[in-house]
Amino acid sequence: IITVFVVDEISLEGLVVHRAECRPVVNDNYMKLKKLQIQESMKPQRLSQQLERAVTNVFKPVANHDFNLEYEKKKKSEGKMVRADRQLVLDMLFSAFEKHQYYNIKDLVDITKQPVTYLKEIMREIGTYNSKGAHKSTWELKSEYRHYQSAEDEDTQTS
Repeated sequence: IITVFVVDEISLEGLVVHRAECRPVVNDNYMKLKKLQIQESMKPQRLSQQLERAVTNVFKPVANHDFNLEYEKKKKSEGKMVRADRQLVLDMLFSAFEKHQYYNIKDLVDITKQPVTYLKEIMREIGTYNSKGAHKSTWELKSEYRHYQSAEDEDTQTS
């Protein structure tokens, strides 16, 4: 069963009884049409063209970007991180941990201006690393080094 819909709401319904093959009438118009189709299909999708002069309005690669230059200047001005006296680093760490209970290693490096390996070595002795939970990837002081004041203790001291 076949249904054919034609413009203006006219429809045709019926049953296919015979198979039909349609072939175009081979004449000059048909041959011109096929020739044009073949020529169009043989044209390359992309064409290269030779330019008279260089294109100057295109962005060119930059060897060193501004933010890299700023970073290099900052590194030169700060100099290489040198290990400070151990007691001085401990004092800086304890004063930092008085402000906050948890720090990640990057923040501790910014505070102390010490190399990461040296800082981790000290933190392994005085702190614990939190690898799970709400304070993941942070360091806190071991209980024997903590001298935080609880809220109740602060209330009694201020009264």
